[in-house]
Amino acid sequence: MSDVVFQCPSYAASLGYMGVVASVALSNMGSAMGTWKSGVSIVHTGIKHPASVMKNVIPIVMAGVIGIYGLIVGVILGQAIDTPTNDNYNTYSVYSGLAHLCAGLCTGLSGLAAGMCIGIVGDYGIRAVGYRASNITIFSQSSKAAISTEGGDQGLMDDDAGDISGSEDQNKLFVGMLIMLIFSEALALYGMIVALIVSQNSYSCGGE
Repeated sequence: MSDVVFQCPSYAASLGYMGVVASVALSNMGSAMGTWKSGVSIVHTGIKHPASVMKNVIPIVMAGVIGIYGLIVGVILGQAIDTPTNDNYNTYSVYSGLAHLCAGLCTGLSGLAAGMCIGIVGDYGIRAVGYRASNITIFSQSSKAAISTEGGDQGLMDDDAGDISGSEDQNKLFVGMLIMLIFSEALALYGMIVALIVSQNSYSCGGE
């Protein structure tokens, strides 16, 4: 009986519930940070280029998926925690509690890192796409005049000025941003996969 009490103390369930809290809370923190950073950039860019708002909402969606990962793992961990019997006999072991705690931390920390990455990439990516779509140039008029004087071909410089403004290359920037967002989202997915595997490790004092 003493071995059973040692393997399944009363505080073992708190370890499992800490894993549930870590999975949901940290994943939602990452999702909120990604939504915050990307959302501010969408509103900022939409002032000058409203047509790009719906296309640039992809980082918001990908940041929201991170919270779903934490929710899925949290529900699975919560259902795996055994309740004590009517005679105050605890069957939930420390081994299971630590496994569920590690699974929750794996999902939560991975989601937090992925959300921060999505927020930063989405912030700068959305602003860059909006600037190119709005024909905002990074060169001053004096720089353009100096390049035009050196070139000597006015027709050629008109084409170059259009390239410098960058309205035709916004799709290339958007594709590059999308690829970075996909690999950033994959970080949270990796954490969820490992958490689901780790959560299967359990030991019950009931002898099942």
